[in-house]
Amino acid sequence: MKGAITKHVTALGMFAVVLWVAGCGGGSNASSSSADKGPLQIWTMEDSASFTSLMQDFTRQTGIPVQVEAVPWGNVNDKLTTAVASGNGPDLMQVGLSLLPSFSSAGALLDLSPYVKDHPGLQSSNYLNAVASNKINPSGKVLSVPWVSDVRILFYRTDILNAAGISAPPTTWTQFHDDAATLAQRGKGKYGYYIPQWDSALPVEFTWEAGGDVMQNGKVTFDTPQFKTAADFYISFYKDKLVPTASDFDQTQGFISGAAPMVISGPYLAASIKSAAPQLDGKWNVAVLPRNQAGTSLFAGSNMGVWAKTKHVAASLRLLDFLAQTTSQLNWYKAANELPTAKAALSDSTLTSDPMVKVYSTQLQDARLLPLVPKWDKISQALLDSLNSIVLKGSNEATTLATLNSTVSSLQT
Repeated sequence: MKGAITKHVTALGMFAVVLWVAGCGGGSNASSSSADKGPLQIWTMEDSASFTSLMQDFTRQTGIPVQVEAVPWGNVNDKLTTAVASGNGPDLMQVGLSLLPSFSSAGALLDLSPYVKDHPGLQSSNYLNAVASNKINPSGKVLSVPWVSDVRILFYRTDILNAAGISAPPTTWTQFHDDAATLAQRGKGKYGYYIPQWDSALPVEFTWEAGGDVMQNGKVTFDTPQFKTAADFYISFYKDKLVPTASDFDQTQGFISGAAPMVISGPYLAASIKSAAPQLDGKWNVAVLPRNQAGTSLFAGSNMGVWAKTKHVAASLRLLDFLAQTTSQLNWYKAANELPTAKAALSDSTLTSDPMVKVYSTQLQDARLLPLVPKWDKISQALLDSLNSIVLKGSNEATTLATLNSTVSSLQT
C-alpha cells in the first residue's frame, strides 16, 4: 500500500512520551459490561462518513453511541504524541500495522489479554495466520486485534500478454522474467513490468520467495544468501531494461496505457483501474505472485486497539466484537473495498464468488508482515536507497550491499 506513513515520532518526542507514561498512574478503566453505554470515541484512518454509517448499526444493536474522527495517515504520530502527553485520547483507535511498535512503545494501548476468553472478537483463532496474536503483539499481551487486510498480487493485461503470445500469467520467477523480456520487445516506451522506486517491501517479498527471511534472532539482516538472490532478481529487471527508470512513472496510468502490462500491487489498484479505465473491462486480471522457493506476498492492513486510559472498557470490547462479526466485515468491504481479516468473512460466498477477490483471499493465505521493529522505517529506507543506487546510478552491487549490511547493523546496536 503506497499510503505508508513517512512521518514518525522523533526520538526526543518518544523519550518524552515514555517519561510521561512511566511517571503517571493509569486512571481507572473498570466498567460493567451491561451498564457501560459509552459514549465511545474512535479514531479511524478511513472515510469518517462510511465508518460512521457502520457505527450506526452498532448503536442500533447496543444503544452505545459512537463518535468517529478520521485522522489522516500522515498526522497519526503527531496525534498520538499529543494524546499520550495530555492523557486525552479516544476510546478506540485504528492502528496501521507498521505503526504498532510506536503505539506499543508509547503505552497508548490497553492490554486486552484478561478479556480474550470472554470476547470472540479478541480471539486469535478467528483471524488469518499472518496476523495471529503472537505475531502482532508483545509476548504475553494483546494490544490490538486485526481489522482490515491488504495483500500484493500480480496485475496483468490479458490482451497485451495474449498478443505477445503469452497465454497465461507467469507462475515462476523464470517465467516472470522471460515474459517481461518478451513484453519489453514491443517497442520504444514499452516495458514488461514496473517496479515502484518507493517500494521497500518488494525486495523483502522477493527474499521470502527465495526461501529466506529478513529477521534473525530478533534483528533485521540482509546479509543472507536468500536476500542476495532476491537482490539479483530485482536488479535483473533493470539490467535487462525491462522496467521504466523514470521516478515519476505512474503505475496506474502505465498499466492502463499498456506501457507496463504487469505490476505487483494491492487490491486498491483494481478499484483505480475500474474507475479510470472502464473500457479495459475484460482485458486485465489478477493472479497470485510468481514463485521461486515460495510465492509469499506482503500482508498489510490495520488493527484496532483500545486506548490505555479509556473509561469505557466494556463498551469498547463490545465494539471490537461487533467489528469481528462476518456481517460487519462484509459490510465494510462493500463500503470501503477493504478486505476482511476474519477467516469466516474471507470465506463467505459474498466474497469468494468474485474471481478477483478469490485470488486476493488465496494470496492472503501465503502472506507475511514486514518486521515490526522500531527502526524499520530507517532500515527500509537504507534498503531502498541502496537498491536504487545500484539500478539507477550504476553503483557497485557488492560494495553497496556490504555498506547496507553495515548500516543495518549499526541501526540496531
